[in-house]
Amino acid sequence: MINYVRTRYEVLEENADWLRFRLDTDGERSQQVSVHHVPDADGGAWLEISSPVGWADQIDLRKLLELAGSVVVGGVAVVDGVALLKHTVPIEDLSVREEFERPMKLVVARADSFERELAGTDHF
Repeated sequence: MINYVRTRYEVLEENADWLRFRLDTDGERSQQVSVHHVPDADGGAWLEISSPVGWADQIDLRKLLELAGSVVVGGVAVVDGVALLKHTVPIEDLSVREEFERPMKLVVARADSFERELAGTDHF
């Protein structure tokens, strides 16, 4: 998956277990997205796709929860003070287009929309 992302997107940062890259969204906006390799307790492997919405102390988190309730993919979390929209997919038998690319683009589009509505910025 890392090689797939490297050949298609502007990678901003990476290590052995995750990478962060940027996607263009509507107009002149862009959105960061991270993909983390997450092993589970049973030995299976998952990819966690996350995209920032804004600094948690600068947005209305209740409104974010309400907005996230209407999306097909993703859930909301706060990590290191950043509110994120996240989605996790199993790696086993992963179809890149349907099981990674499609949900990733949905997460990124919604996170960018939430960032625009809640923060009024394009910081992430």
